[in-house]
Amino acid sequence: MILHKCVGAGFAAWVVLAAPAGAAEIKVLTAGAFKQVVVALVPAFEKQTGHKVTVDNGTAGELQKRIEGGEAFDVAVITPALVDALAAKGAIVPGSRVNLASVGVGVMVKEGAAKPDVSTVEAFKQALLDAKTVAYIDPKSGGSSGLYIEKLIDQLGVGEAVRAKAKLKNGGYVADLIVSGEAELGIHQISEIVPVKGVVLIGPLPKEIQNTTTYAAGLSAKAQEKDAAQALIKMLSGPAAADLLKSKGMEPAS
Repeated sequence: MILHKCVGAGFAAWVVLAAPAGAAEIKVLTAGAFKQVVVALVPAFEKQTGHKVTVDNGTAGELQKRIEGGEAFDVAVITPALVDALAAKGAIVPGSRVNLASVGVGVMVKEGAAKPDVSTVEAFKQALLDAKTVAYIDPKSGGSSGLYIEKLIDQLGVGEAVRAKAKLKNGGYVADLIVSGEAELGIHQISEIVPVKGVVLIGPLPKEIQNTTTYAAGLSAKAQEKDAAQALIKMLSGPAAADLLKSKGMEPAS
């Protein structure tokens, strides 16, 4: 059902208009790093199909808990491992997984600030030590980049020093802490850095310590509109998404 406001002759009224025949309402749960891609493609999908899409996001770990807790959804965009795990538990249709994109971790500073060298492992390590504050996703939130950084700083031997000056973000954009001046150096997935105004991506993590996350879509076992949900997954994995992914700092999954 669609409500349309008609105004005229000094009065206003709400008129109930019929939704397009066969229109469906699709709920997408997506990991934060992929949200911007889904949101960018939804208008074209809605225009082409007449379906309505709502998008909700969270960290991959948070979404896993919500799905396991019984939250209703039609499409989930999380990591392939979680799609498979949820399929094994009956929450996602087995065999419905479609890999969509991959993204690495990058380092950022505030626009106009000095750009430390992060091109080598030693240079990145020194940049961590030199920064007054370092921001990344709180690993307790289940965000993949936060979990990785928490292990990486220990592997580099700077865990204690970095944690003492860390500014943790519980989901959302780490870049917000850089823009506000709460942190000097930020580490997050590249797709979570590129779209934020006021920050500059100074480089990806060096190849030797880079961590690439792949995102995949899965169809809910309880999807009310399976054909519509599968059509959306097809768009997210098709040609329309390829160029968009690159502009958002991601690469189409191979």
